[in-house]
Amino acid sequence: MHRRRLLALLVVAAGIVLLAAPDAVLAHGFGGRQTLPIPKWLFGWGAAVVLVASFVGLAVLWPEPRLERPVQRRVARVPRLLDPLAGLIGVAIFVLVVYAGYAGSQTSTTSNIAPTLIFYVFWVGLAIVSPIVGDLFNALNPWRAIARAMAWIAAKAGRGALPAPLSYPAWLGRWPAAIGILAFAWVELAYGGRGDPSNLATLALVYAAVQFVGMSLYGIETWNRSGDGFAVLYGLFARISPLHWTREGLYVRRPLSGLTTLDPVPGTVAMLCVIIGTTSFDGFSSGEAWGAIGPELMSFWRSLGFGQATAFELASTVGLLAAVLIIAGLYRLGVLGMQSVDPRDLTPTNTIAARFAHSLVPIALAYIVAHYFSALGDEGQRMAYLISDPLGTGANIFGTSGATVDYTWISANAIWYVQVGALVLGHVAGLVLAHDRALVSFGDSRAATRSQYWMLAVMIAFTSLGLWLLSAASA
Repeated sequence: MHRRRLLALLVVAAGIVLLAAPDAVLAHGFGGRQTLPIPKWLFGWGAAVVLVASFVGLAVLWPEPRLERPVQRRVARVPRLLDPLAGLIGVAIFVLVVYAGYAGSQTSTTSNIAPTLIFYVFWVGLAIVSPIVGDLFNALNPWRAIARAMAWIAAKAGRGALPAPLSYPAWLGRWPAAIGILAFAWVELAYGGRGDPSNLATLALVYAAVQFVGMSLYGIETWNRSGDGFAVLYGLFARISPLHWTREGLYVRRPLSGLTTLDPVPGTVAMLCVIIGTTSFDGFSSGEAWGAIGPELMSFWRSLGFGQATAFELASTVGLLAAVLIIAGLYRLGVLGMQSVDPRDLTPTNTIAARFAHSLVPIALAYIVAHYFSALGDEGQRMAYLISDPLGTGANIFGTSGATVDYTWISANAIWYVQVGALVLGHVAGLVLAHDRALVSFGDSRAATRSQYWMLAVMIAFTSLGLWLLSAASA
C-alpha cells in the first residue's frame, strides 16, 4: 500500500509540473502565440488528461501484447537497380556539400548550399520523413554506397573473396553511433565555427573517413547497423513507419511494430538520451534560464584563461552534456521503479533499461519535430534558390535564384498546435510500446500495469520538459 501511494504521489507531482511549468513560462511573454484562441493552461491540462487517459485505456483495453510479434507482407518488388541508383544520388549530394563548402561563398551561410543541406534538409528533413516512408537514408547513405562500390571493385580485381571482417565487439553496441550523434549536436549547438561552410566540409570528410575505417574493420552492413550515428538514428525512426524496404521488396506492417524487434544492445539507451537531451538543450539555450546560467559558465572558463570563443564552446558543452545526463537520469528513475514491482526479479537494471529503450524512439522523434519542424519549413525554402546558385556566386542554373523565403507560410498559433500535438502523440506512442513490452516482461496484466505507473510518470515528466522548453524558447 505504501508503494502504491508513493507511485501515485510521483504521478501527481509530475502532473503538477506539467500543468504549472508551461503556464508560468507562458505568463511572461509568448510572442505571437498570446492570441491563442484556447487558454494556455488548457494545453497543460489537455496533455496530462490525454496521457492519463491513454494509460487507463491501455490497462483496460490492451490486456495482451499486440506489437511484439510483428507481421509484414510484401506489396511490391524493388528493382535491383534502385539500390545502386539511390546510392549514386547520395554520393552526388555528399560531393556537392563538400565542394560547395570549400568552393562556395564563405561570407553567409544562407548563400551557400552546404549549411542548409546539412542542418535542415539532412538533419531535420530525414528525421521527419523516415517514420513516413521508411529508411530512406539507408538507400542514400553515401559512405555505404562508396564502400560497397570499392568492395565490389576489389573483389573483381582480386578474383576472389575479400578477407573476412573482424567480429564486432558485443560490448561496443551502438556506443559509436551515440558518440557520433553527440559530436554532430556539439557542432550544431556549441561549435563556434559552424557558420563557416569550409569547416563543415572538413568535418563531413572526417566523419566519412571514420565510417570507412569502421566498415573496413567490421564489415559494411555491421558497422552501419551499430557504428554510423546517422544510419542508426534514421533506422530507428524508420522502424515507426508502416513501410519496410529491403532489396527483395517493399513490405507493410503495423505502425510502431518495427520497434519491437529492436535488439537491446549496449548504447541504445545512450543514443536515444543523446537525441532527447541535445534537442532539449537547443530549446533551453534559447530561453531566459540559460541566459542567466550561460554567461556565468563563460565567466568561469574565461577566469581560467580561455578566450571568449573557447569559453562559449566550453560553456555550451557543459550545458549539452548536463541535458543528456538529466534525460538519462529521468529514464533511469522510471526503470528503477519498474524494477521494484517484483522484488524477486533479479534482472539487472541495465537489462531492463535496454528492454524498454524502444519506447523512447517516438519521444525522440517528437522532440525533433516539435523543436525543428518550423525551422525546416522556413530555412528549407532556401533550397529553391540554392539549387540554382549552390555556391553563392550569382549563378541561375534552373532560373530560381530570385526565390525568397516566406516566413508567413504558417501562423504562430499553428506552430504551437503542431508542437504540442507532436509531443503528446510521441509520448502516447511511447506509453503504448512500453505497455506492450511490459505485458511480455512481467507476465500478467496487473503486474504490467503497476510497472507502468513509473513509465507514466516519466512520460509526463518528458512532456512537461518539452512544453516548458518550447515556451521558454519562445518567450
